[in-house]
Order: sequence, then C-alpha cells, then structure tokens
Amino acid sequence: MLKYLLLLPFLLPLASHGQVSPERLDRLAAEAQTQVVEWRRWFHQNPELSNREFNTAARIAEILTEMGIEPQTGVAGTGLVAIIEGGNPGPLLALRADMDGLPVTEQTGLPFASTARSEYNGQEVGVMHACGHDAHMSMLLGAAWVVNSVKEDLAGSVMLIFQPAEEGPPAGEKGGASLMLEEGIWDDRKPEAVFGIHVGFGLPGGQITTRPGPLMAASDRFQITVLGRQTHGAIPWNGVDPIVVAAQIVLGLQTIASRQVDVTLAPSIVSIGRISGGIRNNVIPDSVELEGTIRSFDQAMREDIHQRMERTARGIAESAGATIEFELELGNPPVVNDPGLLARMLPALERAAGPVHDVSPQTVAEDFSEYAERTPGLFLFMGSGPPDVDPAGLPSNHSPFFDMHEPNLQVGVRVFSNLVVDYLQGR
Repeated sequence: MLKYLLLLPFLLPLASHGQVSPERLDRLAAEAQTQVVEWRRWFHQNPELSNREFNTAARIAEILTEMGIEPQTGVAGTGLVAIIEGGNPGPLLALRADMDGLPVTEQTGLPFASTARSEYNGQEVGVMHACGHDAHMSMLLGAAWVVNSVKEDLAGSVMLIFQPAEEGPPAGEKGGASLMLEEGIWDDRKPEAVFGIHVGFGLPGGQITTRPGPLMAASDRFQITVLGRQTHGAIPWNGVDPIVVAAQIVLGLQTIASRQVDVTLAPSIVSIGRISGGIRNNVIPDSVELEGTIRSFDQAMREDIHQRMERTARGIAESAGATIEFELELGNPPVVNDPGLLARMLPALERAAGPVHDVSPQTVAEDFSEYAERTPGLFLFMGSGPPDVDPAGLPSNHSPFFDMHEPNLQVGVRVFSNLVVDYLQGR
C-alpha cells in the first residue's frame, strides 16, 4: 500500500512555496489514513515484548526505507532513529514513539487480534499491545510521511525515535530511553525540543489533554528485607519476629506521604506490592521481604522520601531488636512538560485536535522523561475511544480488552505534523 501511495502524483511532495499551510497538512494526513490504519493493524497483530521487538523494528525500517528515509537500526538493541532533513537550515526537533507490547493475553475479539506467545519471567504468556504502542508507532509513521512530503518547505529537520522497552527491560538487561541516549542518539545533534503522544487514559475519543510542569510521576522500586531470629510460634519471646516488624514498617511508611512531606507542593505515593516470609503456621521465620513502588513529582521531594523510608524502616526494626537491608532501584524521573514549549505549541494543538484540556498529574510513569530532562519536552495524552462514548466505560490501558478507535489515528498524525511545521516555521 505504501509503494502505491508514494507513486500517486498528488501525494508526492509539492514544489517549495516557503510556507506549509495547515490545510495542506490536513489533506496529507487524510490521504495517509488508510495506510496508517493498515500499519496499526499489523503492529497490533504482531506484538513483541520489551527488548525483543525484532520483527517490529524490521517492519518500521522497511516502511521508512520505502518512504526514502534511511533509518539507523540496532539502537539500544531494537530501536531505530531516522532524520528527515528540511530543505533549508534550521533547528532539529524529535518525535518519539514506543514499540513494545505487554505480557497480556488479548481478549478483544478483533479480526486482527494478537495470538502471539512469548516468555516472560520464565513463564509462557500471551503478548498484546494493551497500552496503545501500536497506535503510537503508526501515528509517528504517518507523521513521518506527511513531514517528508513537505520537507523542502521546512527550515529545519526532524528526528524520528522508535524506542524499545518503554514498559521496562527484562531483569538484568538495560533498555528504553536511557539506553538510547546512553548510546549517543543526541551526541552529534541535539534536538531543540521533543514531542510524544500517549493514547488512552480514560479521555474522550480524539481529545488532547496535557499540562505545564509535572505531568507523570517518577517511579522507583524498593525492597526492604527485615532480619529477625527464627523461633517456634508458641514461644515468640525466644526470637525476633520479622513479620510483626514488617507489619509495623508497612504502617510507618504510610506516614511519610501523609504526615512528613509537604502535600501542598506535590503528591507522592508509597505502595507495598509484595510481602513474602515464612513457610509454616507455627514457625516464626528469620526474615520477611517487602517490595513496593514510590511515585513522586518533585526531585527534591523524591530524594527526601527515599531517606525518610530507610530511616523509618531502620528505626522500627531496631526498636524490636531486628535489622533491615534497604534496596532502592531508581526508575524513570517525572515527566515534566516545558511550560514555554506548551504555550508556544498550543495553537498548533488546537488547530489539529480542537480545544486542549488541562489534566491533573498522573501517578503512572513514562520514560519519555529521560528525553525531556535533556531538552524541552512536551508530552500529550489523547483519548483512544470513539468520541461519542463515555470513556469511563471503556477498557483502560493494560487491559486485555484495550482497543484504539482507528479514526483517532488521523488526529495523532495531524498533531505531530502541525507541531513540527509550526515550530520550524515560527508560527
């Protein structure tokens, strides 16, 4: 289909006219829609887990090559980077889409539903694009085709980033945005700004929401091992009960977000997701493990919470004669939208998608933050469902029933394209 599109005279790049009109972008986005839907369905039917996006990467490389855009492959494992050079000198922008699926068995019943299987944490699992990354890739490819069609009229260039492992690399591996940056995708040419879109999040279909400043939370993992002394359950005074100490630590940690940090500055969350200890009803064990997540929006508060958690857990344990081991694994920093960039691009967003609505900070995380820490970034949410359906009744991201209302893909293509053209033409 792409080769057919590229041969049609009215779809080829037009002669340079200095300025690219919004009407021209809209026309190109509409003409690409059939192809964008086809790409989306292929990606949806062929998902791959984080750091295993081999076929996905090959398909993206094939599509870009057919457009006449030469991709650099093998970045951060399976990632790709490509640059569309404008007809005149100017700034470099970056557009980013993520590529990986989730270990979720699809239950949508779609004719192009995934039946893929893979291995995750030693178990055989179904694989699904349950977070909308199939839409992200196809929208970016559609925007790449539109921008490539008008590139001779642009004073500047666009970097396309197709990123693996946004959902997190497998245990013991590196991956995602941080590895792409570590491998130097911005060492030679650093973009002036980076843009990304995420579908879903319970929004009305096709609607764009965002906010200046903190948009999504930092995500850190912690594990606390409580070390006591094993004894018979009938004579607990002969040992040190790590289960009781662990219970006190769980309660103590909840006072950090509710009583110890300034809740008027930014929200924060400390959640325990796993407690493991003991093997028998009448044996008090030697140790108990607690594992959980920390979500925060302010870097200073983030570091303060880490210190308070270790101090709280250690103090509670010592009061009972136990000790702890505290392990902290830093995850994504918070996604912070550059206020000036949002203000500058608001007219483009409204032209492409209608009124842009404010949204409260979201406690989920995204490694788009790695890019936005290094250059001004703007991250957007876009509703995935039909525009006339209450999003509260639709399956959420990561659900086995999650789906994308395909007419909304055209909105995403328009948004990406208008952001690029407005920025490079100084509108």
